[in-house]
Amino acid sequence: MKFLVIRFSSIGDIVLTTPVIRCLKKQVPGCVIHYLTKKSFSSLLESNPYIDRLYFLEDDLSSLVEKLHGENYDAVIDLHNNMRTLRVKRALKKKSFSFEKLNVQKWLMTNLKWDILPNIHIVDRYLDTVSSFGVVNDGAGLDYFIPAGQELKIAQLPRSFHDGYVGVVTGAAHATKRIPLEQLKRICISLDLPVVLLGGQEDRETGDVLAGLNPERIFNACGVFTLNESASLVKQARVILTPDTGLMHIAAAFQKPLVAVWGNTIPQFGMYPYSGHFLLPYVNMEVPDLACRPCSKIGYDTCPKKHFRCMLDQDVSEICSAIKSFW
Repeated sequence: MKFLVIRFSSIGDIVLTTPVIRCLKKQVPGCVIHYLTKKSFSSLLESNPYIDRLYFLEDDLSSLVEKLHGENYDAVIDLHNNMRTLRVKRALKKKSFSFEKLNVQKWLMTNLKWDILPNIHIVDRYLDTVSSFGVVNDGAGLDYFIPAGQELKIAQLPRSFHDGYVGVVTGAAHATKRIPLEQLKRICISLDLPVVLLGGQEDRETGDVLAGLNPERIFNACGVFTLNESASLVKQARVILTPDTGLMHIAAAFQKPLVAVWGNTIPQFGMYPYSGHFLLPYVNMEVPDLACRPCSKIGYDTCPKKHFRCMLDQDVSEICSAIKSFW
């Protein structure tokens, strides 16, 4: 059978779809998998051995659909489920299976604090989309394949980091998911362990401030390396501190001990660290009994309540203790 799998965003969501790709490929005889995503996510999937071809979302959707028509798919697996994917499915006129996004349940939780969310990880909900093909969860967790030549060696870091380091993720797509700078300062100072700061070019300034606290012990890798090279740094870390962001799921793919710090989002949305049947050592850090949380299923540029207590009230000593216990 020939499948088109669709997921347009984000880094974390793409990584969370990898069990679907693997299980389809291994469990459906003669399976051919094409994956449609944005060009910006090509590096996440280009080395995935379970994908036979990548297609990328183009400005001219009609031109893309024309190309896809020629593939004569048996089924479309829609793991994004929005208006653009609906247009693709309608144009291809093939049998399709769409992921249930639980938008109503999430709206009720964020707006009325009515929790009717199912106690099931999003990976298992993705896999439910292909259950009619006899596909079951193999329990092997998430996949992340670093292309040849893009894996950093630990020797490329300063000598003081060769015996191990804590990977600290400094950024996130939305401000209300990020660990505030003042909290990060207190954590980096209190840890007294080698720290490698992870993030994109937009996090470089924050990284410079943190590295300036102790240049011998804190290395700013933000914006220095590609996503795959940063994933390599995650892979080689002894423990990862991260907010709810894509690098959290990459760390879970490498079975790294994790301390996950939750701001405006909550693990109950089903996107907490996932390990399948493996025992992944991780701890979720949350501010308890905060009536305004969750305020969004995604995030905001600023705290809607202006106090940002979901992050500023995090217990730094507890976070540091959790990191050291994994160290």
